[in-house]
Amino acid sequence: MTLPHRILCIGTTPAAQRVMVFNSLAANAVNRAVQTLEGPAGKSVNVAKVLRVLGERPVAVGLLGGARGQAIQADLQSRGIETGFLQVKAPTRQCVTLLDLRSQTQTELVEESAPVEPALFEQLLHSIHKWSPRCGALVMSGTVAPGGTPDFYTVCVKIANAEGAISVLDAQGIALMESLDSNPGLVKPNRSELAASVGRVLNDEAEVRSAMRELVESGARRVVVTAGPEPAIAFDGKSFWRITPPAIQARNPIGSGDAFTAGLVARLLHGDDLGEAARWGAAAGAANALTLMPGELELETLKTLLPDVKVELLPA
Repeated sequence: MTLPHRILCIGTTPAAQRVMVFNSLAANAVNRAVQTLEGPAGKSVNVAKVLRVLGERPVAVGLLGGARGQAIQADLQSRGIETGFLQVKAPTRQCVTLLDLRSQTQTELVEESAPVEPALFEQLLHSIHKWSPRCGALVMSGTVAPGGTPDFYTVCVKIANAEGAISVLDAQGIALMESLDSNPGLVKPNRSELAASVGRVLNDEAEVRSAMRELVESGARRVVVTAGPEPAIAFDGKSFWRITPPAIQARNPIGSGDAFTAGLVARLLHGDDLGEAARWGAAAGAANALTLMPGELELETLKTLLPDVKVELLPA
């Protein structure tokens, strides 16, 4: 039996998540929810929750503040997730998802993170240094909170590389591009994030693959580009794979990219090649979309969906 891997999940913008379900949602009117759910979220937190479901040993680190932050930490610890958050003055943000059952649409209301004192980022990096020797991978997810420098994730990648851990970066723009010189083990933007990062429209798969080659030539060791319900593309510098997720009727796709990241990194640590690891990522993303709360997927659902994920090795 393979032992679980300790995986450091780094994110400076966690959120208290509220999901409200409506039979029908109308603008400029009183809308009454038929169901409301609340819990911890934000990209890195979602990754940690899914890794825990997969049987791994995630450690969630980042910045939390106020009563919401305390509630997030308590909830994660109740799930058996280790935490190493720093407390900040500003309260942790809240995000709200509105689900319209009639139209099958999702509306996301995102509160931006408040500015954080730059000195706290130095403290956070010190904490990451402390945790990293015991981790098989460092996963960095989401936007860096105001007050942090664009090279925050670059430093995290260097820490991972120095410890021999897999560095996984789910970011875009400057944070992604500046990290490439440090040779991240894997970068995982979605298709629109990749386009924003390389500064041009990507009209088809050939252009996506060309942009992925650019990231590898600039220093990334592996690249996976997701596209929601459309096929993801994976590239390890030598081979490309097309990963087609199973056809499902999504309930709430928010957090599916984070679930994909969790499935991907878990299977890489278990020795799978990039194509097979991405199969697990796609199944995790689909399983997440069948739940109302992000990061709350069922392991049995994921395993049921695995055979329905199509993985194709593409001509290089």
